[in-house]
Amino acid sequence: MEVFRAIPDDLSPAAVAGVDAMLAAIRQEEGVDIPLAIESGSRAWGFPSPDSDYDCRFIYVRPARHHLTIWPRRDVIERPISDELDVNGWDLSKALRLALKGNAVVIEWLQSPIVYSADPVFRDDLLAFAERFTDRARLASHYLHLGQRQVARHLAEPQNVALKKIFYALRPTAALRWLRLHPDRTLPPMHFPTLVSQGDLSQEVRDLIDDLMAQKAVSREMGVGLMPASILAFVREELEKAAALDGLERRPVTDQARSAADALFEATTLRLGSARRTATPLLEPV
Repeated sequence: MEVFRAIPDDLSPAAVAGVDAMLAAIRQEEGVDIPLAIESGSRAWGFPSPDSDYDCRFIYVRPARHHLTIWPRRDVIERPISDELDVNGWDLSKALRLALKGNAVVIEWLQSPIVYSADPVFRDDLLAFAERFTDRARLASHYLHLGQRQVARHLAEPQNVALKKIFYALRPTAALRWLRLHPDRTLPPMHFPTLVSQGDLSQEVRDLIDDLMAQKAVSREMGVGLMPASILAFVREELEKAAALDGLERRPVTDQARSAADALFEATTLRLGSARRTATPLLEPV
């Protein structure tokens, strides 16, 4: 199996080595293949702080014999958070089911710019599946509810906001705007600066976002302050537009989509899960 890897120079070599060691241990202890392991947190979103944790997420594939039991195994593998490392993952079956339900998490994993290891065929197959069968309306609903929760949790008092929490509302809001402005496309980029650049935001909002990102990149604590009025207006407007459509266009999961998920699960399990192989990583610069 060919392995792709994309690690930016600004990641801590010790942290990356720690993630690699944890993934190797999981493969050995659980008897699984991990054809995709990526960074999913603020580092991959593009707005890290100096003290941001390393949030490795992965999709794993069990050997076919693991499924021949009346006692199904859990579809999540978790490890305790250790120092700055947070490593856990989902079974392929869970990833496929959630993609069909419009859960954006697995779709973001497939697009992460920081890759600890990936089988390119596996990633391309899952992206093609998501492009074809993920319902845009369900995806928008996911981002809408995420954005609403973040606003209620962090932005309820605009005059007294933890400034770094603004990003937790901005990211789903920017994804909603991207979906609205790109009706012919299904999967919003994971990378927040890319969402902003493709979102046709006002220059004022873009400048404010750039300034907040610059502050977050150099400060462990940005402090508490007044929510910029233009950013608050942007968030509220996009959430209101999405809320007006929520549920109106959502399609049921079709039999065709379910059959395609089963076929992809079977083909991938037979290709990877039945014969674990070791390959030389193919390094690619970021």
